Amino acid sequence: MSTFRLETPFLKNVLKDIGIGKIQLPDFQRDWKWDDYRIRSIIASVSQSFPMGMIMELEMGARDTQFGSRHFDGVNPERNLADPEFLVLDGQQRLTALYQALMVGTAVSKRNARGTEDLRSCYYLDMKMCMNPEIEREEAVRSYEENREKTLQLEMFPGANVDFSLDGNQYAHAMFPVHRIFDSDDWGDAYKAHWRERNNPLMGQLFNQFNTQVIKHFEQYTVPILVLEKETPREEVCRVFERVNNRGITLTVFELLTSIFAVSGFQLREDWNCRKERLAEWSVLQKFDGPSFLQTLALLATNANPNTSIISCTRKSILRLSVEDYKRWADRVEEGLKRAVRFLHLQQIFDDNSLAYPAQLVPLAAILANLEGGANYIGAGKKLTRWYWCGVLGELYGTSADLRFANDLAELPSWIKGRTDDEPATVREAIFQEDRLEDLRNKNSAAYKGVHALLMSEGCLHFQTGESIGLQTAFEESIDIHHVFPIAWCKANGIGKDAYNSIINKTPLARRTNNWIRAKAPSEYLSTLQTDAKTDQDTMDKILASHLICANAAAALRKNDFRGFFNARKEALLQAIEKAMGKPVIRDEGDDSDASS
Repeated sequence: MSTFRLETPFLKNVLKDIGIGKIQLPDFQRDWKWDDYRIRSIIASVSQSFPMGMIMELEMGARDTQFGSRHFDGVNPERNLADPEFLVLDGQQRLTALYQALMVGTAVSKRNARGTEDLRSCYYLDMKMCMNPEIEREEAVRSYEENREKTLQLEMFPGANVDFSLDGNQYAHAMFPVHRIFDSDDWGDAYKAHWRERNNPLMGQLFNQFNTQVIKHFEQYTVPILVLEKETPREEVCRVFERVNNRGITLTVFELLTSIFAVSGFQLREDWNCRKERLAEWSVLQKFDGPSFLQTLALLATNANPNTSIISCTRKSILRLSVEDYKRWADRVEEGLKRAVRFLHLQQIFDDNSLAYPAQLVPLAAILANLEGGANYIGAGKKLTRWYWCGVLGELYGTSADLRFANDLAELPSWIKGRTDDEPATVREAIFQEDRLEDLRNKNSAAYKGVHALLMSEGCLHFQTGESIGLQTAFEESIDIHHVFPIAWCKANGIGKDAYNSIINKTPLARRTNNWIRAKAPSEYLSTLQTDAKTDQDTMDKILASHLICANAAAALRKNDFRGFFNARKEALLQAIEKAMGKPVIRDEGDDSDASS
């Protein structure tokens, strides 16, 4: 059974329905943004009966397809219907241009060519140019920006300001105001009378030609409209909107649900903004947005729904949330996020740049909201920590992770609480291969960020002061991951770029420490650090050990032995990864790495 139909109403009737609010826009539609060229082009097209393209509308009436709505730009909502019969999914820009130009009777709002400034113009059809077949119709559509004096500069008469709000000036220059297209008789009679008084019958006849060849085109113009009937499922409406949107804009599920909730009088965006402001206290949540909040909420809502056994946070499941669902679970989600912040701080992760996968906050917050007090004992914390590092170092939370989020919430609580010995899929499926470590050079990769965070969780000490560069120092100083063997030294000593840029040759350092090291050989800067700090080698070794630079690696560092350092540090990092994931790293069959190349 078809869920759509094709209609071809007259343009005049469509624009009238827009004016009375019978046809409106879903409030998830973007703003009106057409510029002067596009407005003139569509007026020119309709004036010649050229096709303007199909319009797509959604028929209102079914509960499942209710969306918040708003009037077209230029419509006075106080004088018109509050509840529309149809919503325009595709054609907003075209219909807004035509409504404002043909129906409103005032200057048309528009954007400048760069789309950065709002302007207002009045539109006229130069009747002489319209009747000249050698002239492109777009050139006959005249637009004049409205200035503060309400006068318009007429380009064809340099130095002359012509106020076209005066009918006499319109008649004198044969400039037909487009907002009179559907009400042209009186204007035409007055125009012809103007030229009779001046004994110029040819100018009077011009209007008759213009009426036949231009005005009638507008009056008889029909608009092809594809109407999605009210039985169309909500999620299909949303997919259709995105497919037909000619700017390639993908609506976020947050925008869609905001529109749906608005029908019930609930302002989702306002509620989220208040929560976002509270959550902004923690830097680690800076990238956690409205759609992610809804994903977390959908996980909890579907998990608690007795009518379904499927936990889900897909787009479809989010669009099925009710206002009651949101009100029931929103506070729990917010509390789960606060617990997630505490958990991440324990892993020495303090800001969003250190998060390997910001998306992993979704299942983490949902799990902690679901557990409530169940994650407060040592065993539970260890299991949750293991799950977290398996997801990060196993690089399991890339694109399309919705199913994994659902599986995490379905499997982790029982495993954490000891009700089952079966490991969750994320723990079970995670692997880390030895050669992956050498390949970690991109600071944006998840595993790179993961190893950095893992180093921080080991309790790295400040090279110069010996203090922890954990929570307190991370907020006081700029901590980032920097080279242990400096780049300049490596280049001078023939060390290959792939080797010296590997995370194996990097560690968390304060910016001032890295700037101080510059191009110094490790033996030189370690000796100077010990002298300046008036400390001994054992203390310096403890600092190095906190960076997983073990005894063998430290000895190689003092000898400026890059290969010896690289291999020893690599093994220390692999052991830390194995400890975090609770499983062995997949080792290479043969060690054919070349730290010098």
